[in-house]
Amino acid sequence: MNEQELFEKVKQIIVEQLGVSADEVTMDASFTEDLGADSLDTVELVMALEEAFEVEIPDEDAEKLTTVRTAMDYIKKHQPA
Repeated sequence: MNEQELFEKVKQIIVEQLGVSADEVTMDASFTEDLGADSLDTVELVMALEEAFEVEIPDEDAEKLTTVRTAMDYIKKHQPA
């Protein structure tokens, strides 16, 4: 999966989980500040990302996933081959 495909898949999950428009989801968008997610939203978003990409994201790592870019970087690094 290349960078653009990964971005599109992550973006789709964010749109579904947070109820935002696809236009609002950029690489540097903050889940809380730019996309209006609260703490429950971010937990649900992390769970959706874990399921979609078959990765386990421990709580201490999940706290560091604050933007679309940080989430994508984490997925790229930890996704099974």
